[in-house]
Amino acid sequence: MSRALIVVDVQNDFCEGGSLPVAGGAAVAAAVTELIRAAPGRWDHVVATRDWHIDPGLHFSAEPDFRDSWPPHCVVGTAGSGFHPDFDHTLAEAVFDKGAYEAAYSGFEGSSGETGLTEWLRTRDVDAVDVVGIATDHCVRATALDAAAEGFATTVLIDYTAAVAEETRAKALEEFEQAGVAVK
Repeated sequence: MSRALIVVDVQNDFCEGGSLPVAGGAAVAAAVTELIRAAPGRWDHVVATRDWHIDPGLHFSAEPDFRDSWPPHCVVGTAGSGFHPDFDHTLAEAVFDKGAYEAAYSGFEGSSGETGLTEWLRTRDVDAVDVVGIATDHCVRATALDAAAEGFATTVLIDYTAAVAEETRAKALEEFEQAGVAVK
């Protein structure tokens, strides 16, 4: 069996200066790259996810509620959809795109070509995953909870995440505990 690192949505639009910035996003981008480079062999596999919106319908709004609707972000073909320059995405074996025509928070809703994240991990005998990225209280949360629901031993490396707000971060941490997701 093996362990994988899932790097969630470390994209320009979610970092300072982007259309939907999360404070500390750029720092997470750099820290994740440093973490991977400093520990070769810690993970058998490293993958990344990214929001990859074409027309996600009601997910985008001119008057977002910041729960179910958001300002346009990570639109395919824009600089905002790209990985932050401080995250060396070449360290990832595969990239899983999500949300082309719908809201998608979890990396497990995405695919790399025709292959979904669950299938990709299972064909490589992955049984444990560590999750990092942006945002702790949204896409990291959904990815970690789905990983646990899929039966992977799941750990969120909390120092390598950035949250939108303290209140929703605290709620995510409670959900992790209830779902058996470790936080380190």
